[in-house]
Amino acid sequence: MGRIVAEASHRRDGTTPDHAAIVASWRHCRMPGDATMPSTPLSSGPRAVAALVAALALSALVLQYVLILQLTRDNVGMALGTVRFFSYFTILSNIAVALVAFTAAAGRTGFLAQARVRGAVALYIGVTGSIYFFILRHLWQPQGAQWWADTGLHYAVPLAYWAWWLAFAPHGGLRWRHVAGWLLFPLAYVAWVFVRGAWLGEYPYPFIDVGQLGWSQVGLNALGVMAVFVVMGFVIVGVDRIFGRRRASSVGAT
Repeated sequence: MGRIVAEASHRRDGTTPDHAAIVASWRHCRMPGDATMPSTPLSSGPRAVAALVAALALSALVLQYVLILQLTRDNVGMALGTVRFFSYFTILSNIAVALVAFTAAAGRTGFLAQARVRGAVALYIGVTGSIYFFILRHLWQPQGAQWWADTGLHYAVPLAYWAWWLAFAPHGGLRWRHVAGWLLFPLAYVAWVFVRGAWLGEYPYPFIDVGQLGWSQVGLNALGVMAVFVVMGFVIVGVDRIFGRRRASSVGAT
């Protein structure tokens, strides 16, 4: 940064560096993976792993969709069965993983390749796996194909995406302020759950079932879940910044 400031003033010969040189120097000093920088495609190795993550998420999603339609076609029909499918945060977070991983695998740039989007997906799928492991897995014992779908959506995909994000995604671009933006999606989801519950009289998860627990208890449960989002969000940003500094140091050392 000191070099930039020095170059921004007059050179020894009294001339001023051109604008392009200053911009180039500024870009050179920014952290790898900075969320404000244009995204760049990953190398072939990380892209291949991302393709496997995308395929895993897509397979689990398709299997779960088929199972839900089989369960609901005789009583509520395909349309409401599809609504039920997309009403699970598990499904939405796995879709996000599939989209981000496919974008990385295809070598594309843009919104889904930004560091803050990859970090947001790490948060959403991380909370999905954590809530299921600590709260929901004790409530039922899936069998057969449902076990495979359940394991894929709640264990395999979260672990695979986190492993890919930690090992291969560029780091150093996340900021603490990103956590606030990441909370908008789960807040919108909670609002949708309550609207859907008032419409159909059912809720996707027992800890937000207003009919069974009442608004006061559901409110406390929702606050608890949001606290998990906040804490994990800050952990993700902290890890990203640590990894970014280490990689920047290793590059500087070479």
